[in-house]
Amino acid sequence: MSELTLVIGNRNYSSWSLRPWALLKHLGFEFRELLIRLDTPTTRDEIEKYSPSGRVPVLLDGELCVWESLAICEYVAELGGRRGWPHEARARAVARSVCAEMHSGLVNLRTEWPMNARARHRHTVLTPGLEADIDRVDEMWNDCRRRFGAAGPWLFGEYSIADAMYAPVVLRFNTYGAQVSETARWYMAAALEDPVLQSWLAAAKAEPWTIEASEIG
Repeated sequence: MSELTLVIGNRNYSSWSLRPWALLKHLGFEFRELLIRLDTPTTRDEIEKYSPSGRVPVLLDGELCVWESLAICEYVAELGGRRGWPHEARARAVARSVCAEMHSGLVNLRTEWPMNARARHRHTVLTPGLEADIDRVDEMWNDCRRRFGAAGPWLFGEYSIADAMYAPVVLRFNTYGAQVSETARWYMAAALEDPVLQSWLAAAKAEPWTIEASEIG
């Protein structure tokens, strides 16, 4: 394995960049970060130097380029000897299911509550679609914790790709004040106290750039 490089966007806004970054940190990988500012006249050209999709994040491992957050997380798990997924087959199947649902679904949540890691106490109209997505996330978190979370504070006990995939949702719920169950609140508290996420938030707070746009990356 050559030196890993993770190309990311602004930490304050790029929810997709946060996901593989958090997993790499939790699994103890050494990697170089390359941050490309989003929403500038040169952003697209800069990203296309590394990403065939024209989007971040991108993981570079020598000549290999892996794009899309979930694919990067899968590759990182393979590099780590399958760490990143639960050990038990049933738990692993559920973890993959909730990750895939996050990746392809929950559209109202992702569009109506864009990630802004620094922001607090934002208030928006709670549309039926957004409310349904919040309830669905709450339901998944409760189910994962009830069935598989006995060994630790994370969705499947130990930290997994599922926790990386839902880290930006924790930040969204914290920013917009989502009303969730007690189990979900405890899970959010554990995630928000995570030193890895705290490191990301500190760097996001230090960024001088703001973007007046919906979620990017």
